[in-house]
Amino acid sequence: MDVVKIGKFIASCRKEKGYTQAKLAEMLGVTDGAVSKWENGKSMPDSSIMLPLCEILSINVNELLKGEKLTMEAEAMVSEELIISLKEMEEKKARQLLFLEKCTGVIAAITLVGICGIAFSVTSLSNLHSILLWGLAILIMAGYIFIGIWMEQMTGYYQCSECGYIYTATFHNILKATNVGRKRKMCCPNCKKINYHQKVMSKE
Repeated sequence: MDVVKIGKFIASCRKEKGYTQAKLAEMLGVTDGAVSKWENGKSMPDSSIMLPLCEILSINVNELLKGEKLTMEAEAMVSEELIISLKEMEEKKARQLLFLEKCTGVIAAITLVGICGIAFSVTSLSNLHSILLWGLAILIMAGYIFIGIWMEQMTGYYQCSECGYIYTATFHNILKATNVGRKRKMCCPNCKKINYHQKVMSKE
């Protein structure tokens, strides 16, 4: 998607309606700075804003994401292009989150080893200081685990190895599931069998 083209299209449609940036922002419940960023191609309207924005500007979502008015024939072709484009963006975001998840795990391990090393090596520390260090290590590790599981839950899907069903796992299910690499042992919501489910990036 061409963000700059979309921004110019939003500006053009807004002016056709006779709205200022401030007025459009007020109608959508956002700041005029947000509208300015859209129109300058610096950001995209949030998905929750797109339908109200299209309704106000008398356009449809296909036209918004394409950045131009479409004929009925062109719209049918564009719909498929946009679906593919959005799918690619979703998968790219998922890969980035997976990378961050791995980085978080590495940082957590290094932090824990460092704190434990200090607690063991510094003999002058009092019992209270040692307890505080161990407590800090546990809190940091718990925080990293929480963030890591949250990232995993937000990224992609799981596929049952028994029936092939693809679904989004809950935070609780991921937390209590044992894992081997990118697989987790969970109960399939479809066939109700417990087995190792593979992490996948899309439902196709």
